[in-house]
Amino acid sequence: MSATATSGISRRAIVIGGGLTAMLTARVLSEVMDVLVIERDVLPEGSESRTGLPQARHTHILWAGGADAIERLLPGTAKEFEAVGVRRIPLTTGMVALSPQGWYRRWPESHYAITCSRDLLDWVIRQRVLREAGTRITVDERTSVVGLTGTSAAVTGVSVYREDAGEEDTLFADLVVDASGRASRTPKWLGDLGAQAAAVREVNSGLVYASRLYQAPEGLPEDWPIINVQANPRCKGPGQGGVITLLEGGRWLVTLYGTRGGEPTKDADNFQRFASELRHPIIGELISKVPPLGPVSVTRMTANRRHFYEKASLPDNLLVIGDAVASYNPTYGHGMSVAAQGAVILRDTIQRHGWGSPGLVKRVQRALAKPVSTAWTFATGTDVFYPGATDTGPTAGERLAAAFVDRLSYTATGSGPIARALTDVMTLRKGPARLARPSVLVHAMVGPVKPALGQPPLTAGERAAVGL
Repeated sequence: MSATATSGISRRAIVIGGGLTAMLTARVLSEVMDVLVIERDVLPEGSESRTGLPQARHTHILWAGGADAIERLLPGTAKEFEAVGVRRIPLTTGMVALSPQGWYRRWPESHYAITCSRDLLDWVIRQRVLREAGTRITVDERTSVVGLTGTSAAVTGVSVYREDAGEEDTLFADLVVDASGRASRTPKWLGDLGAQAAAVREVNSGLVYASRLYQAPEGLPEDWPIINVQANPRCKGPGQGGVITLLEGGRWLVTLYGTRGGEPTKDADNFQRFASELRHPIIGELISKVPPLGPVSVTRMTANRRHFYEKASLPDNLLVIGDAVASYNPTYGHGMSVAAQGAVILRDTIQRHGWGSPGLVKRVQRALAKPVSTAWTFATGTDVFYPGATDTGPTAGERLAAAFVDRLSYTATGSGPIARALTDVMTLRKGPARLARPSVLVHAMVGPVKPALGQPPLTAGERAAVGL
């Protein structure tokens, strides 16, 4: 439908973007109206990569809070994941992690995470959504949104450029949802309408991500853990770290990262050296034993940026969701999980108040701030301490919060209850209030009850499998 139609078209939503956030949002909206998804790429038929998702080449983790949300929206997805080789990692059993305060122990399972290639994850969600929604969802590919239509009071649709036709068009809708991700142009479009700009907070440590695929060793245990060497913002110099995840097809995805002044590069010869010079050399030791499967991929768009749309007077009929609201340092892997929880919030709010109820969209926008705030606290609580991350440095509140989390992290290296409490929040199953419970505060005061580990807590079988 285009400008030749009238603005009286009833009950149609336009969702900008064709990624995971957009598909989950479209699925929710398809329960109450027709949905048009506008995507500038051609979406692949299978789990192939696509141009508009360059970050897919790096490590992605879907935390339990996000996976639970997807299962609520699309029951049975967990079984579909398992059928195509997506791995379910028990936490903290399946993670070997060096925190700034020391090695975490591998406590009995209390949570989980999902790991696989981002392209596979997106494909499973996309084909499931489009299959279930049927004709309620239409996808316009090779089409770019170039602006919003309407006024500062209410959005009526979007202006688009169709690459195949080489011409612009106008599309009308009852609701426009920006699910276009980190590169969202909503701030500019609001300005074009004369609408109020939302406040923005940016914390940019200058982080650079570099990733490379390797052939995993033969005979590697099926429950091979995530290997994670975290950066330490309290050390002098840039923060550097890395992670290894086992992907479908017997591959290791190795992602290295460094902040301003200590960035990894595309140089394949430098990749191995960088990994070996992290706070612990385990990642370098492991990849030295296996062949690489391709070049090094680098991404520099990693700044934490949050638009406080929940506090702004947005035009009616406009909703912003996912990374278009807030994008984070990808080290913590919260983007997909926050997006999935946002889609659940959208569905629950529509079901509770009814589509078309006064102030519904604004109510959703405000509710989205809850999971966003949790992820934002984790991401910026570390990055704000790197030189140049902000113009003014960490605030007094950020310093106090960081000191508290540092104490909890230190305690978690030798305390199961605190490790579980932190994992409750890290996986987005609980909010930050979980860490303020009296029992948590008491454990934090006592500190770790087990001695610090001097080496990565790999099992004898895991060490033997990789020749360590």
